[in-house]
Amino acid sequence: MKHYLHIAGACLLSSVALGAAHAAVSAEEAAKLKTELTPLGAERAGNKEGTIPAWSGGYTTPIAGFQNGGRRGDPFAGEKPLYSVTAANMAEHASKLTEGTQALLKKYPQTFRVDVYKTHRTAAAPQWVYDYTAKNAVQAKLDGEKVTGAYGGIPFPIPKTGEEIMANHELHWRGEAWQADFRGYLGTANGQRVLSVEGRGDFQMPYYAQGQQDKFTGEYWTIRLVNSGPPVRAGEAITGRSHLDQDKSASWVYLTGQRRVRKLPNACCDTPTPATAGVASFDEIDVFAGRNDRFDWKVVGKQEMLIPYNSNRLHTPAKDSDVLLANHLNPDHVRWELHRVWVVEATLKPGQRHQAPKSRYYVDEDTWVAVLGDRWDAKGQLWKTIWSHPVVMPDLPATTPQQQWGFNDLISGAWYASGVVNERNQHYKIVPRRPDSFFSPDAMAGEGVR
Repeated sequence: MKHYLHIAGACLLSSVALGAAHAAVSAEEAAKLKTELTPLGAERAGNKEGTIPAWSGGYTTPIAGFQNGGRRGDPFAGEKPLYSVTAANMAEHASKLTEGTQALLKKYPQTFRVDVYKTHRTAAAPQWVYDYTAKNAVQAKLDGEKVTGAYGGIPFPIPKTGEEIMANHELHWRGEAWQADFRGYLGTANGQRVLSVEGRGDFQMPYYAQGQQDKFTGEYWTIRLVNSGPPVRAGEAITGRSHLDQDKSASWVYLTGQRRVRKLPNACCDTPTPATAGVASFDEIDVFAGRNDRFDWKVVGKQEMLIPYNSNRLHTPAKDSDVLLANHLNPDHVRWELHRVWVVEATLKPGQRHQAPKSRYYVDEDTWVAVLGDRWDAKGQLWKTIWSHPVVMPDLPATTPQQQWGFNDLISGAWYASGVVNERNQHYKIVPRRPDSFFSPDAMAGEGVR
């Protein structure tokens, strides 16, 4: 906890940490989105040291050779690390490292390191997303845990509470409709890697359906995954529909052995998710996903942190094995940069249950992506560190993870990596909106193949 004494922008605490405000901001405050803040709510200015540059519109230059659905090359491939953080010198950089990252450096001192590159503030979005974000700033509210009055942009670009920041993460801009291959690996404590799932997924965000606001029902995220492997899981499928009213969210699975679709009774929180063969919980997907009503949320503040960013280099190797070492991702292919993040803590409410009664999340100010997260178990031990790897996609434009997330269990030594698609053909492919009926249990049942 010592490094929290170095939190940047401590003056922010008076306006965000302790207030219970769940209302929209004034028009005067929202006007800052055109001056001192970016259109999505980050600070436009760089830091005084010059190690974080000013935001100048993000990265929208087409990547040479890219075709929709293919690999997005690394626009910064020619850059070399400015420095590397290892177990030997981590004390010098402790104020910029999460507790989970420090734990990995200590646990795997011979193989894990943090290669730090020049910071590029690549976050961008279409103008219509900026326009909706400006509208949301003066009309979006939280009714308990439910976001109301928001559509088509960041709901709370000038957040006042931890709940608002996590809502921004859930609703961050990552496109409207896309299709992508997926592959997940479980790493065992003794260094083995086991393919747990692979297949193809369809993803859609009705919340970002341009020009469809009058048809928006509150379902902000729909997903359908069909497994092609490993052989024991081929043909399985899952469909999910996430709603701003969290009680209305639902998921269904198709089980080949039963040749039927079943509704998942508790598709949230620390329940194991079938999409990862049960090794990760629903609320560990993309660092955090789903219900937030089991926790009290506190804004610790804003801090400059070293985080994975502009991670296109993870797609460069031709083989999955090139990016997977025995106990963690290969540092040769992981890019870290210095960025400002919102630090948010979650503490389990009295009377609620969860395997991780305390968590801490690091949400990038430019994209609102929760890039890193740490979780503590019921004994107070640092249990898991969760991570995602935002990718530059100027064709959207956006900077967002392409299902590239995972965790390291710091107690057992097991770990999981999702979105390892180096040997798969289709990466994030922009597609037309599918009809709503596509993301239904009936549609999934009708296409069951085993």
